[in-house]
Amino acid sequence: MVTENRRYYWLQLKDDFFNSKEMKLMRKLPGGEEITIIYLKMMLASLAEQGKLYFEGLAEDLAEELSLLIDEDPEAIRLTLMFLTKKKLLTTSDNYQFNLEQVPEMVGSETASTRRSRKHRENQKVLQCNTDATKGNGDIDIDIDIDIDKEKKVQSDVYDEIIKYLNDKTGSHFKPTSKSTQRLINGRLSENYSIDDFKHVIDVKSLEWKNDSKMSKYLTPDTLFNATKFEKYLNQKMPSSASTQQQDERLGF
Repeated sequence: MVTENRRYYWLQLKDDFFNSKEMKLMRKLPGGEEITIIYLKMMLASLAEQGKLYFEGLAEDLAEELSLLIDEDPEAIRLTLMFLTKKKLLTTSDNYQFNLEQVPEMVGSETASTRRSRKHRENQKVLQCNTDATKGNGDIDIDIDIDIDKEKKVQSDVYDEIIKYLNDKTGSHFKPTSKSTQRLINGRLSENYSIDDFKHVIDVKSLEWKNDSKMSKYLTPDTLFNATKFEKYLNQKMPSSASTQQQDERLGF
């Protein structure tokens, strides 16, 4: 079970990012520099969710909630959202999930162990320039490759277990190989949630939504595993009869 392998994310801007027509227009708006900063902070806030932002209904609107998240003025955020929506850089189908369309192509990430392996490999290359002991360096590189392969195998098993459980409970056909789904799972694992935590969320929400025609469409990795909702769902309690049923199912009764 993987619970402590933290994942690091970063935003990769193309060298012509600020030369695009949209960005030039944004910077020419009244308060354009502030709006540009807000857009970049929104991007950073959405990295773990592959460019997705969620309105939880805790505040008056998305702008109010984002102001709590990125510490910017709500009115300036509203102007930013209006511009992004007009230019189709921000889209939504239900006013609940909002998609920053540029972000998915800009996301980079790696796990903590991969990060350590990469830095170790870089250090070994530096050492290799200062020594003739090439055989030793070759052995180290092989060990690193094996470590990365083992990590990928463990991660793959985690994806398979969680998504199979979701599909079994909801009758869906989500793929554990989906990159967006894997990023969502990695995001929650990096926050030290366990596989059992994922299963509890799936149990709770499938019992609540599966037979509700309006809500059943939200039984997806995007909704269940997103950063803003996962902890809330995890702390929901199932009815006692449902809890007993779920426990029996897990034990094979």
